[in-house]
This record gives sequence, structure tokens and C-alpha cells, in this order.
Amino acid sequence: MVSKFKNFKNKLGKWFWVILVILILGVGGFFFFSKKSENGSVKTVVQKGEVKEELILTGSIKADKHVILYFPTGGKIAGVYVKEGEWVKTGRALTALDRTILNSTYQQALNTHKSYQATAENVVDSVKDHKSDETFTQKATRTTAEVNRDNAYDAVKAAEYNLKNATLYAPFEGVITSLPFSSPGVNINLTDAQVELLDPTSIYFEVDADQSEVIDIKDKQSVEIVLDSYRDKSFVGTVSFISYTPKAGKASTVYKVKVELDTVQMKELLPRIGMSGDAKFILSQKSDVLFVPNRFVNSDKEGKYVNLGGKDKKVRVTIGIEGEDRVEIISGVKEGDVLYD
Repeated sequence: MVSKFKNFKNKLGKWFWVILVILILGVGGFFFFSKKSENGSVKTVVQKGEVKEELILTGSIKADKHVILYFPTGGKIAGVYVKEGEWVKTGRALTALDRTILNSTYQQALNTHKSYQATAENVVDSVKDHKSDETFTQKATRTTAEVNRDNAYDAVKAAEYNLKNATLYAPFEGVITSLPFSSPGVNINLTDAQVELLDPTSIYFEVDADQSEVIDIKDKQSVEIVLDSYRDKSFVGTVSFISYTPKAGKASTVYKVKVELDTVQMKELLPRIGMSGDAKFILSQKSDVLFVPNRFVNSDKEGKYVNLGGKDKKVRVTIGIEGEDRVEIISGVKEGDVLYD
């Protein structure tokens, strides 16, 4: 028997010890949970400490100064003067279109306008003495000439606008976060995004609060923010704006709440646009009060109760602040009492 065991052990090698540990843990776990079932419910002790009533809302990182720039018309890129990741000042030239066709279009629009302007002046001059007896034909001729002149003027203004905006400039100081067309010579459409610019110091955390929640949020209120990307860290924020009007396009009535972030505290952990997380708004807070975990406070038609000294020994209690994981006990028990779930 011993030799068979040794042969089995040698055959398994290092896996023998792995299997042995798993068996020990399995047997131990079986007896542990069996014992827990026999002994009954989990218990806790009434303690003194701090209880916070919190409102937790989900949101994401946004920025006040964040734009995506487009050209007003298509064309060929003549120059790109920045690169992704570069910090630029306000008014810095970013990228430009070739002006050859744009300038030609503008000159043609000017010439067309001059022609229609002359025609309109001639027609108006021919009927100036017929204000009281202008015929329908004369009126139609005059109106057509004036409309052509006005349309030609609009074409001049549009061509002039396209020419003036053939270069994109930074509307504020920030970092180039996206530059889809980084080389000259590429033909682009007017729907193609050219530059994405962001001022990281303008980021904030935005949440949606429904009509029952927004009334509990106050301007300048301190907020704790935990981002999904940094679950082991929390950041401090301050409510900077609470909308008076609901957000459009939502299934329910919700209001925009902006939380200004302490970018100095965040340092190199400055979050990126779109990162999601939770904002904890402290609605009320008490220190040095009796509390128990939420699970130990039960309810029935007569009110709140706890199981004091045994699983089915109900004692009526009065509760105060209800936090995320703690409940304040105002009366009914004392510090050190043992409660069962």
C-alpha cells in the first residue's frame, strides 16, 4: 500500500502537492460552512462612530474648453503647423487649405456681382419715372435684376468667408489631442474633422440628477469622486453648476450637475475625457453616534427593529441617518449590544 502511494506521488510530481492543498481547502470549507449553518446568523456589535448619508450618482469627465475644428469647405491641405500632443497658445495657426481655388472662386463671385449690379442699376434707372404706373412686365424685370444682384452679393460673402477661414487657428490655449490629417497635400471634405483641441485645466465631472435628487444638491458642495480607471483613489470636487432646466432627449426628467475638479490635487492622474465613475454627495453627517451595518436593521408594518441577543428577539429601534453601509441608531439599543441578522 505504501509503495503504491509512493508510486502515485512520484507519477504526479509537483501536481501531487497542488491536489493535496485543494482537497484540504475543500474539506475545511465544507466543515466551516456546515458549522456556520448550525450556529445560525451572523452577528455584530453596536458601536459608536461616524455616519454619512450619501447620494451617489454616475457620471463622466467632460471639459468646458474642448472643440473639434472643421474647414468651412473642402480642398487640399497646404500646411500643417502642429502635431498631436503639442501645447498651443490662443491664436496659433494649426492647419491651412490651399488658397488657389478659393481665391479664384472669390474673384469670380466679385465679377458676377459687378455684372448683376450693373444690370440692376440699368433696369432700376429705366423704370424710375414709372413708380406710379409701372407695368407688371417692368416690375418683373426689375425684381429679377435685383434678386440676381442680391444673390451674387451673397455668393461674394460666402466665397470671402471660405477664403478667410482657409487657416484654422486655436480658439484657446490647450493641447492638440487629435490631428487626423497630419501631412500636406491631402484632399479633404468639409465634413472631415481637422483638429481636436482640449484645455485639460477646464475638465469637470458631469452627472445627471433626477428631480427627486437635484433638490438635495447644493452649489459649492464638496463631492468625492471615484473614477472607474482609478478605483483605489478618490478625488475632491466642488459643485459649480446645477441646471435650472432639464436635459433634452432624456427618457426622464434629469438635470445637469457640474462638479469642478481639483486639478492640482490630481497632478499626473489628470483624467481623460469620457472616463466614467461615481460622485458621492454628502447630504448629512454625524460623528460619535451609535450605528450598526444596514443589514441588521429590519422593517415590518410596525416599524424598524433589530434582533438583540438572538436571531428572533425583536427590539424596536429609532433610526437616524441612513448611510451607504451604516445606519444611525437613536434609541432602542446601547453601545456593546450584540445584534443578529
